[in-house]
Amino acid sequence: MASVFADGDALADGDVLADGDALADGGALADGGALAGGDGPFGGDALQRDTLAKTIKARSSAIRRVDMTSLWCLNGCRMKSKVVAILESRTGTHLADLVARRGGEPLLAPALEEVPDVDPRAVSSLLERWRTEPFQVCIFQTGVGTRALFAATDAAGSTEELKQFLASSRVVVRGPKPVGELSARNIRIDMRAESPFTTETVLAALAGTEVKGFSILVQRYGATNQVLAAALEARGARVHEIATYRWALPANTQPLTELLQALGRGQVDAVIFTSAVQMHNLYAMAQQAGSAAHLAGQLNRSIVASIGPVCSRTLRDYGVRPTLEASPPKLGPLLTALESALSGA
Repeated sequence: MASVFADGDALADGDVLADGDALADGGALADGGALAGGDGPFGGDALQRDTLAKTIKARSSAIRRVDMTSLWCLNGCRMKSKVVAILESRTGTHLADLVARRGGEPLLAPALEEVPDVDPRAVSSLLERWRTEPFQVCIFQTGVGTRALFAATDAAGSTEELKQFLASSRVVVRGPKPVGELSARNIRIDMRAESPFTTETVLAALAGTEVKGFSILVQRYGATNQVLAAALEARGARVHEIATYRWALPANTQPLTELLQALGRGQVDAVIFTSAVQMHNLYAMAQQAGSAAHLAGQLNRSIVASIGPVCSRTLRDYGVRPTLEASPPKLGPLLTALESALSGA
């Protein structure tokens, strides 16, 4: 990767110099002269060629002695030491590192914990029901939930039976993460919801499928997806959910308390929300601290970055205005948009 100077010049493989001269493999000069055997304007003068070569070598050595990390930061650290609060748990440390690389000061305050909630008896009951009342459609909503379900059948020795049942069902996935988990198990995927991978796009994927009288299995993610269940039942389907994990506040809530205090002091420049549940839990913590009435106003003083439309909708329900929303709903676009917003702040 080329490292970039503050004035826009780059140190690529050919080491482009600040004044525009280039040290390419052949030692090409900006004026077209070449350090080749006898060619170019200095081709006939060995002394001039030798002097020029030493000059270029010295300049190249000087450039290589420059701290490349410092040069990168001159152009790349566009978050300008702004404080960026991160509520993500599972990949929070990685996200904090990405913010730091861009020149921001990450404030990591995990707002939720995914607690395994797979009841072996419920899995056994599910498979027993499947034998007599097959599920015609199976909807997988999250990667972590899909993985938890298969971990439970692995422990019970019933994974092969589950895979056989799925082979006879229509398998629907909400996003790329369950795709990865199912592909690792060699499960055929029949339908994929389109970006931004919401309940609405799942329903859109199923819009052309007759579900009246069908039994539909839904892998639950944290909480019951009431919108999905209601829409499918309205079309005449019978919906059964299997719990795989639930959301809870993290065991250590001190970072959240410190975030609320920093918000109250106006010391947070941006807040990243990667899940709607993070807003629910942050508000619950504010209620405990007696500052819930001020939370929306405090957040609205900052740049609020939302991962996608579901998260944005929840933020608005609490009176919080998302400054930006990732499109597509992934960390890369989210950070790019946040970096642009902070560089202009």
